[in-house]
Amino acid sequence: MLGKNLYFLLLIVSISIFSQAQSPIPAADQTNLYFPQLNGNRIGIIANQTSLIADIHLVDSLLNAGINIQKVFAPEHGFRGEAEAGAKIINGLDSKTALPIISLYGSNKKPSADNLIGIDLLIFDIQDVGARFYTYISTLAYVMEACAENDIPLMILDRPNPNAHYVDGPVLEKEFQSFVGLLPIPVVHGMTLGELAQMINGESWLKNKIQCELSIIPIKYYNHQSPYHISIAPSPNLPNDNSIALYPTLCFFEGTAVSIGRGTDLPFEVIGYPDYPNNDFSFQPKSIIGKSVYPKFENQVCYGLDLQTYSESCIRPNKINLQYIIDFYSTYPNQDQFFTDFFNLLAGNDKLQQQIKTGLSENKIRQSWEPALGNFKIKRKRYLLYPN
Repeated sequence: MLGKNLYFLLLIVSISIFSQAQSPIPAADQTNLYFPQLNGNRIGIIANQTSLIADIHLVDSLLNAGINIQKVFAPEHGFRGEAEAGAKIINGLDSKTALPIISLYGSNKKPSADNLIGIDLLIFDIQDVGARFYTYISTLAYVMEACAENDIPLMILDRPNPNAHYVDGPVLEKEFQSFVGLLPIPVVHGMTLGELAQMINGESWLKNKIQCELSIIPIKYYNHQSPYHISIAPSPNLPNDNSIALYPTLCFFEGTAVSIGRGTDLPFEVIGYPDYPNNDFSFQPKSIIGKSVYPKFENQVCYGLDLQTYSESCIRPNKINLQYIIDFYSTYPNQDQFFTDFFNLLAGNDKLQQQIKTGLSENKIRQSWEPALGNFKIKRKRYLLYPN
């Protein structure tokens, strides 16, 4: 028996789907494809604020439908998405549902065997933005590893990737693995999390080449060229489509002495620092609770570039724009202090920093990304679930 609550939830979702015509429909909204598989199972959920059925949180929706949820696992930014980047996520209870929350960010990035006791099936439902340094990819890999080690199947509710229409950037080298780059993939991988999970299994990237038992609930009406608007910010400092489009380009600046607008209303839409030579545009970072505490150049006026209309002027970016970081390095007054240790982890190698320092052109740098990038594109084709 599905129950009255589930019946009305299915009806609401069906009406919502009908009204969207041929727009991509995330897996979570297609409850008829996976709700029957949940009945009778004890469920664990990896989710955040983007995990919605229509406009209701996945966890709340499943509880309303009588699904037996045991635990919620919280990635970076937390279960309800209220923590800034890098903030420690602690274990506790969800104030709304009283469900136990297990942190997957901080010292415990992978579910332990004890965390998984009493769980028959794990569900992963998080909105990704398609860049290697976005840490939900690393969370996915660790969850898959934990599931494989403990014989627990993983269900992925797939969601569109807003940057799936291109593949670009250097492929990560093994010695530069970190939580902001765990897999040997380029910066922009052009895959949904469901497709990437298949690749993780297929390429034996998990520890000891173990395999995770996967089931992927697909997106409807979707291909890799489909534009996709994310209605709720996937993290506190990616507030809109433009910042998400710029993220693969501007995240490199996180490993430099230059600000990309954390502590302003324009994170990942501006670039600058106090001594930038052109003063036509300025911004002033300030501490914002839940978004950016003690940002770079706090309370200082920074001058630089305003990229608020970048994605409009470029239609949709189809490559990483290296020229920004090349130009800012060339004009920075203290070049020996421009890069931080974090930069090589973001780049996934130590070559990009040296290439910029030696004045290599953007085209020459791009040429160096081959053949690794070309090889990745060939492998990637085996795991695609949607037309390219």
